[in-house]
Amino acid sequence: MGAMAAACALALVFALALTCTGSVASQAGAPRPAGDGATRALTAEARAADTCTAPEKQTLPPSSADGPTIAAIKNRQGEKRKLVVGVDQNSYRWGYRDPNSGVSGRLEGFDIDLVHRIAEDILGDPDAVQFKAIPTDQRIPAIQDGRVDLVVRTMTINCSRLQEVAFSAPYFKTGQQVLAPKSSPVAGYDETLANRRICTAKGSTAHAKLEEDRRSGALPASADISTTVPNQLDCLVRLQLGEVDAVVNDGALAASQAAQDPTVELKGEAFTTEYYGVAMKKDADDLVRRVNQILVDFRQDTAAGWQASYTKWLSATMDDDPTASRPPAPEYLRRD
Repeated sequence: MGAMAAACALALVFALALTCTGSVASQAGAPRPAGDGATRALTAEARAADTCTAPEKQTLPPSSADGPTIAAIKNRQGEKRKLVVGVDQNSYRWGYRDPNSGVSGRLEGFDIDLVHRIAEDILGDPDAVQFKAIPTDQRIPAIQDGRVDLVVRTMTINCSRLQEVAFSAPYFKTGQQVLAPKSSPVAGYDETLANRRICTAKGSTAHAKLEEDRRSGALPASADISTTVPNQLDCLVRLQLGEVDAVVNDGALAASQAAQDPTVELKGEAFTTEYYGVAMKKDADDLVRRVNQILVDFRQDTAAGWQASYTKWLSATMDDDPTASRPPAPEYLRRD
């Protein structure tokens, strides 16, 4: 019970910190007006998503050249000459504030290492970053509204999101998994979820998958998927409070949550294959190419790159062998 209380308290502190200091109010655009034009636009997006395959390959070849997007970042004056990045501050070992780190308020984690690497390459200073903590469902609006230059926040590359933002090549491989109490009869993503309350983050690939599988019959019809929260960590809090019976989340994030709370565990195997990417505006081609070049260098840097960051942050919660999490060699679109 002591460990459970401590874990719950930690999760609640993180959740409250985001609510008080990191959340960004919804600034999504006004609803589309009704009419044939809006219907045609939505239909075109749906068709594009339907014909999309291998979304992790829908990115531009790497380049170190500057372009208009990068020039605008570099031309910022004084204290504003920073890379503005949307991140999470509550995902243990990905993007979080460690109260025991000795550096008050400093963000740490695998995603944060990547952000510093991007800032160092573009601006010559790994600390030339303005971090903006954003909820899961605000990642795309924050990019489209220009509140951030890019998002590095365990964001899955998928076909529907490619209609709204551009992505880098993948930097991490994962898949959806079920998280539940160790004592729970839930065994994985199967019939044991019947009559269970399942929590997901609003706007997440997990919630979209559950909705799709409910329609197709792959998920028991009696499973209650109505509980959605702004941030995935809030699902762990709901689970700890007994308000839900299971959480569906990226396995990489779920493993970190299980490390926070020894009373919960991953149930069953991953039932999807997904890839995290860096998200940017759709017309920011020069920034996409530059980030892809940085990712090439990050993967190849054996001393202080992908492998070193994985070992430091994730090996303790996932696996000492990172093979399953390392994305395949990137493939790029050919567009001149």
